[in-house]
Amino acid sequence: MVDIFDEVDEDLRAERAKNLLIRYGGVIVAGCIAVVAAAGGWQAWNWWQAKQDAAAAAAFVGAMNRTEASPLAGAGDQSAAIAAFEALSAGAPDGYRTLARLRAAALKAQQGDLPGALALWDQVAGDSSADPLLRDLASLLWAERQLDKGDPALLEARLKPLILPGNAWRPMAREQLALLDLRQGRDDVAKTAFRALAEDVTAPAGVRGRSTAILGRLGG
Repeated sequence: MVDIFDEVDEDLRAERAKNLLIRYGGVIVAGCIAVVAAAGGWQAWNWWQAKQDAAAAAAFVGAMNRTEASPLAGAGDQSAAIAAFEALSAGAPDGYRTLARLRAAALKAQQGDLPGALALWDQVAGDSSADPLLRDLASLLWAERQLDKGDPALLEARLKPLILPGNAWRPMAREQLALLDLRQGRDDVAKTAFRALAEDVTAPAGVRGRSTAILGRLGG
């Protein structure tokens, strides 16, 4: 009797499975197709992204070579390099776009186009999609190039967030703020800042050396 019940139970299960397959077979097949399509789409996206990154890398290296192939590169080469970097900054993936804008800004500053350079640094500093490290670097460069004539309040507003503990640009930002104090006649405040920088073993050697030299000129 037990065997008969088992057989009946198996037949019923088989019949239910058959009915379910007939009823939902299309949905199951569609689901399988969707999974395969999603996997194929993901692979295609990765391939396309890798291709874009490779193209951006090649273009970036090519633009760099135009500026570094010779220390005597002419103005034409510099202008062509700037144009190449600006083209990259318009359509390259995020990382290369940010690097291209920073490089174009540096070249513009070298050629005397400070307003153009400041505009690019300001773009990077305000770009929420850019790496925070590069955004802070852009703010530092933006302030550094205006330290002698820029609005002190605006400069301090850009530099003070960079002196927070843990910021990679902290020593350089502290140096710029100390120079800004000197410009505004706050010599004692500046001396204290330069003395701290000169004794800060975590600061780059260049920052410590300049701080020591300035302290010497200020009489310690």
